[in-house]
Amino acid sequence: MKTVIKLALGVAMLALVTGAVVWTLNVRDELKISAPVAYAPSEVLVARGAYLAQAGNCMTCHTARGGQRYAGGLAIPTPFGTVFTSNLTPDENTGIGNWSSAHFWRAMHNGRSKSGRLLYPAFPYTNYTQVTREDSDAIFAYLRSLPAVVQSNRPHALRFPYQSQVALAVWRALYFRPGVFQPDAGRSADWNRGAYLVQGLGHCSACHSPRDALGGIGKGLELTGGLIPMQNWYAPSLGSPHEAGMADWDREQIVSLLQTGVSAQASVSGPMSEVVLRSTQYLTREDLGAMAQYLKELPRENPKRQVIVGQAPTIDTAKAAKLYEQHCAQCHGAKGQGVTNAYPALAGNRAVTMASTENLVQMVLGGGYAPATAGNPRPFGMPPFVLVLNDADVAAVVTHIRVSWGNQAGGITPMQVQRVRSNQAR
Repeated sequence: MKTVIKLALGVAMLALVTGAVVWTLNVRDELKISAPVAYAPSEVLVARGAYLAQAGNCMTCHTARGGQRYAGGLAIPTPFGTVFTSNLTPDENTGIGNWSSAHFWRAMHNGRSKSGRLLYPAFPYTNYTQVTREDSDAIFAYLRSLPAVVQSNRPHALRFPYQSQVALAVWRALYFRPGVFQPDAGRSADWNRGAYLVQGLGHCSACHSPRDALGGIGKGLELTGGLIPMQNWYAPSLGSPHEAGMADWDREQIVSLLQTGVSAQASVSGPMSEVVLRSTQYLTREDLGAMAQYLKELPRENPKRQVIVGQAPTIDTAKAAKLYEQHCAQCHGAKGQGVTNAYPALAGNRAVTMASTENLVQMVLGGGYAPATAGNPRPFGMPPFVLVLNDADVAAVVTHIRVSWGNQAGGITPMQVQRVRSNQAR
């Protein structure tokens, strides 16, 4: 009996200590909120906030399809259920009209709402915590200048136990540490500005990083590439020369890609098209140049993540070549050479040869266009083949592309295509 009592006391003590640690980690660097005061921001501050909100691509998530700007209501599917974005217009009852700039700063920096409730990291405060108070105040000033929209926030639809604040507190204790960006004195001003934008407002690591079973990003794995949850697009590593590393690119080529969606080296597709369309094309060339400098200087990735050369699955090579001739060669060329400023080359294309094949299959099935930007208003596009080619056909033509014209990548199977096709149909 004494042993049972001792065991129970030990478990209770461990639970108390664990709870204390989790609580401590969740209130570190916590902000004390004073009563709201009269708010009358300058036009300059509002204009700066509008620019920063665009840099953060805030409107894309906080605007439902067919809804009013920044009124929220967009459903964001996650592996743990659905999160609905909040109303950021200055309505006093359903938006942020009764928030102070300090409340908004706490949301950005600490991931807490006005009431103090913990926010879900679908709102990327794990990145936004690096934003300075001055920039946070400017974004708040811009949001407060918008027309107020009466639209109540929808409750999240998360499965047990992910819907609980306790589970969220544990997640934050494991993966979140608040902290404003600290410039590196050993780096240039350009590099530091680029790091601030990429790591903070741009929240690039939210997509370009691998996530574990709990949706967290391990330390040191930021920007090393990862499958975007529920979207089944692979955001490639920004450090690997075999994926999307830009160390060898000319700086202006990176600026062009972020500003127009195309460059001499590559073009954007999938979710990145929307980022360029709604965000980066509007940034100044100075800020884009700073981001380019930071991306050029990212450490090269460990060789273990380099492209995997594998033996192609058994396919009918004659049939695969015929499929390519019928459906692909007219644009991409008989030898995969592409057409300059129109259709990308497939020979030597990293998007074709990298180990992950999700994006390539997505493009064959769903087609796609580069974004229509001021610098590239009429982009060339690719039609979808989802109703034209079956899974075996897609596997054959993709394998043909990955092993032809000097490409030395592994092939894919119809099962891999079927998995992507079924995810597209959801």
